[in-house]
Amino acid sequence: MREALVTAAFRLFLERGYERTTVDDIVALAGVGRRSFFRYFPSKEDVVFPDHERCLARMTAFLAASPQDGDPVRQVCDAARSVLLMYTRDPDFSVRRHRLTKSVPGLRAHELSVVWRYQRTLADHLRARFAGDPGGALRADVIAAAVVAAHNNALRSWLRSGGRGDAGRAVDVALGLVRAAFPAVPASGEAALPAGPASGPVPVHPPAPGPAEPAREGYPQDVVVVVARRGAPLWRVVREVESAFEGP
Repeated sequence: MREALVTAAFRLFLERGYERTTVDDIVALAGVGRRSFFRYFPSKEDVVFPDHERCLARMTAFLAASPQDGDPVRQVCDAARSVLLMYTRDPDFSVRRHRLTKSVPGLRAHELSVVWRYQRTLADHLRARFAGDPGGALRADVIAAAVVAAHNNALRSWLRSGGRGDAGRAVDVALGLVRAAFPAVPASGEAALPAGPASGPVPVHPPAPGPAEPAREGYPQDVVVVVARRGAPLWRVVREVESAFEGP
């Protein structure tokens, strides 16, 4: 029934537009009652994002099961990939949802609230790992924001291309930049490593431009290199990374 409601909703959104479609219209096309609709979705906005609650639950469970002696930055990067898998499982639906969201300000606001919940989940995991460290809470929030920004930059580029190209590789490149910016971040109670390049740098290989996303003039492979002064504050590094992702 959940899938039937989603299918009916998107059919009507395409035919009539989101604003002109009501919950009554959706349940009538799906052949169910209003009570059944609200059993699955708290609002009309939620039917546009039917899979985020389950994805958030999987992310939370993944982080909870992560080993305490593992690299927390790698853990949150790996957790973020679960969102990508959700989108790439049904590219056609994901692209249609992206286009709809871009055209409806209310849906964009709803999407931002969902993104914030993912970011908060990643930050909570890092805060627990950095508990007791001076500045640990700030460091956790900055890293979580960087992971979300990197993931979403690659994901949205893939969505704008119509779901063509290798989204997984693009996300790997973006998250590789985050791991390079925050190498071997220690958990609470461990000695912090000196600032500077990691002893085993994460290789970052730019994806070859395909027909869906041709190389920009003057940027044959759209490679981004961010240089930060040794000992620079984390917030400044993240700001530089985000600015580089936005591009010219």
